[in-house]
Amino acid sequence: MGARAFAASKGKGVIVVAFIRLVAALIGFVFGFFLGASLLQVTQVTPANNQVLVVLLLATACAILGWLGAPYVTVVPAAIVVERIRAASAGDLIGGAFGAAVGLMLALFIAFPLSFLPGDIGRYAPLVTAVVLGVMGATAGAVKRNELGAFAQGVRGVRRGAANDARVLLDTSIIIDGRISDVVRSGFVRGTLIIPKFVLAELQYFNDSPDASRRERGRRGLEMLAKMQKEETVKVELSEEDPAGTGADGKLITLARSLGVAIMTNDYGLNRVAELQGITVLNMNDLAKAVRQVVLPGEEITVRVIQEGKEPGQAVGYLEDGTMVVVENGARHIGSELPVTVMRVLQTVGGRMIFAHPKGETTEARRPRAIDR
Repeated sequence: MGARAFAASKGKGVIVVAFIRLVAALIGFVFGFFLGASLLQVTQVTPANNQVLVVLLLATACAILGWLGAPYVTVVPAAIVVERIRAASAGDLIGGAFGAAVGLMLALFIAFPLSFLPGDIGRYAPLVTAVVLGVMGATAGAVKRNELGAFAQGVRGVRRGAANDARVLLDTSIIIDGRISDVVRSGFVRGTLIIPKFVLAELQYFNDSPDASRRERGRRGLEMLAKMQKEETVKVELSEEDPAGTGADGKLITLARSLGVAIMTNDYGLNRVAELQGITVLNMNDLAKAVRQVVLPGEEITVRVIQEGKEPGQAVGYLEDGTMVVVENGARHIGSELPVTVMRVLQTVGGRMIFAHPKGETTEARRPRAIDR
């Protein structure tokens, strides 16, 4: 079916080129005929038969030139323009159009004084200036479109508040982690979340992986994206940018630098490399540490005891932020919500640990009784 469609499109293209050649040949013949007639008025060609022959030869030559050259001034340039438009991103086209409009406006302002130049210079100078400034403006707009986008974001930020228009790049790890979805739902993250196409491709690769663990991670990441797209507090933007760089991390850093935006990630390596290059990094783990509950010795907290501890009579529970709470003499309360009093807090390499005892118990009650032998 694809071969047939290709052959049909190719056949239509041949017909269009042939039609253009025919029209160009007719135009060339008419042009050559009138050109020959005009030349006869200023030349001395005799007799009359020779005059007719000269006109016909000139008309035929122009028709042949029209037939041969028509594709090179119509179809070929059009194909090049179409290919360039397809290769360019939407941002490049918008930036180029904006730059061309600015260049033409500048040309309009200076066209009037240029028209007072003497002779033919004053006649053609405004047109040449308009073409030059238009081309320069289009080129500058396409090259500097990222800065134009950042400027537009800044203008909207002044009008509506910068917090609502913040733009952040998300990497694969933060999407798979899933906590970003809860943070977005809470309203603490606003603005635009940019998902590059190579990050989306990586999630799709995980989702299609034969490895069950990777497949589950990919499915979870795609589910998190679907949830965030439904939130009204943020806008999820799928970027078509595919910058140069080694791997997804290198491309993320290049894209973040070109767009002038921050990266949100849980990847420690990406975090360090981006910070060394002056890119702002938002780490969800740092956020979790910053907002975790502050507990001091002597305070009372409530914890759900879920399992026994290593020592006799001990039980273990967890706070909402994942902090482990070791409850002395709490084994009999496994499976229940227990008010406890904090004894001490230890910061270890693996995280924070809290040691506590059931509320209301005295120190003597918590100490194991000595056994007399």
